[in-house]
Amino acid sequence: MPDNNIFITGGAGFIGTRLAKALTQKNPGIRIWVLDNLHPQVHGPDAQAPRLGEHVTFLRGDVSNPEDIHRAMRAAQPAVVYHLAAETGTGQSYDEPARYSSVNVMGTAHLVEAVRQSGTVQRVVLSASRAVYGEGAYRDQRGNICVGLPREAADMADGRFDVPLPAGFLGPGSPAPSRAGMALAPASVYASTKLMQEYLLTQAGEGATWRATMLRFQNVYGDGQSLRNPYTGVLSIFAQQLIQGKELAIFEDGDIARDFVYVDDVVDALVRAGDKQLPHGTVLDIGMGKAVSILGVAKLLMKALGRSEDAYRITGAFRVGDIRHACADITAAGELLDWKPRVSVEEGIARLARWAQVQFKNP
Repeated sequence: MPDNNIFITGGAGFIGTRLAKALTQKNPGIRIWVLDNLHPQVHGPDAQAPRLGEHVTFLRGDVSNPEDIHRAMRAAQPAVVYHLAAETGTGQSYDEPARYSSVNVMGTAHLVEAVRQSGTVQRVVLSASRAVYGEGAYRDQRGNICVGLPREAADMADGRFDVPLPAGFLGPGSPAPSRAGMALAPASVYASTKLMQEYLLTQAGEGATWRATMLRFQNVYGDGQSLRNPYTGVLSIFAQQLIQGKELAIFEDGDIARDFVYVDDVVDALVRAGDKQLPHGTVLDIGMGKAVSILGVAKLLMKALGRSEDAYRITGAFRVGDIRHACADITAAGELLDWKPRVSVEEGIARLARWAQVQFKNP
């Protein structure tokens, strides 16, 4: 078993295809095995096996099927496993909790058992999510840091979108960057299943010969993101609507904020995490380290696509489980991975816009 064999679950997806390419460019002699179910919601109804390069073997299968994942692990005999396969999307997770639990939770449990049986795995890198923070960190009027409380649907229906603070903290609070080590407060079925992935890998790997690293991604975007999946990728959805001449419907009051990180920067963090001998259970936050409002990025996208910057309306609509503000403290990722994001939001959105225009000219 060569020490550079790699196995990627969900490797035919938005991040996975780029990761496979980056790994083969970094080490031309590498061998990679990819497992992906080519779900129609993401890949379309007639998806075919992707062309990932001569050193990449594609296996069609589902992590929720233990036979598929054990078969793939036996074929790959990997030293490093990247676990990217997951059902994503806050809203859909409310409607399909069994599907999310089957893929995200049981899929990770099957992976753990396959890793144990392999005897070859040295590191597992998980594509984790900032969703585990819920409303995330807030600073109160005295400068104290706390975790914001979930917002009530009744308050949002009345147009009150601010995040309440726990008892003992003086509000209103101002959002602060979230980081590993703070209290966790998953606010959706999706978030809970992503947190369970972390728990499974951390607890199952205690005392084992392999180590797990968790990278909690903020909002990943970029060219190549699915334009057909309505549950992920707000920027790709916005791009599609603007190209079609539609007006954007902006939720709440437009001041929802996200930490948008370009996909190539995320892939760089994954590659570095796979190379590093970090302590088991290390959790790192991956983002730009600053938040931008949804209205702000929508206007950047309008400009990049040549649309009027007033091609939107503020709807006041909201989704239960959506958080108000997200931003990562990326200090630890810089220190432990020697990593930092390189693609600005402005440049990343310009790249996304150019790619989306080509897709709709040549569907």
